[in-house]
Amino acid sequence: MSMGSAIGTEAEEKVEHYLKLNNKYLDEAEELIKKKDYVQASEKLWGAAAEMVKVVAAKRGIEIKSHRELYKFVAKLKTELGDPELLRLFSLAGALHQNFYENWLPPATVVDHAEAVKELVAKLKRAL
Repeated sequence: MSMGSAIGTEAEEKVEHYLKLNNKYLDEAEELIKKKDYVQASEKLWGAAAEMVKVVAAKRGIEIKSHRELYKFVAKLKTELGDPELLRLFSLAGALHQNFYENWLPPATVVDHAEAVKELVAKLKRAL
């Protein structure tokens, strides 16, 4: 992916870094789900969602440093892109993040939320 000088070299490097992490986390989550390690998969899925949001932000020259900033940015994208599903899908990723610490989601729900994360990532990639 070449964005040239449109966003600057540093931002371009961040975009590439976040995309690599997103892909890595999605792959790792898939393997963990196959191994029935739903708690670890939950955190990888959260990471994939968060990194993809950071990709979109970095392409706009915005650096996100907190959960609050992630949610605020997704809410902004929801409005800007006219896609109410973005916030819902990201919130499901947030539930996966909580599940990593509390292990409260049934396995089938983790698998279901994994699909939501994949949908979110696909939507955000299309928005690039």
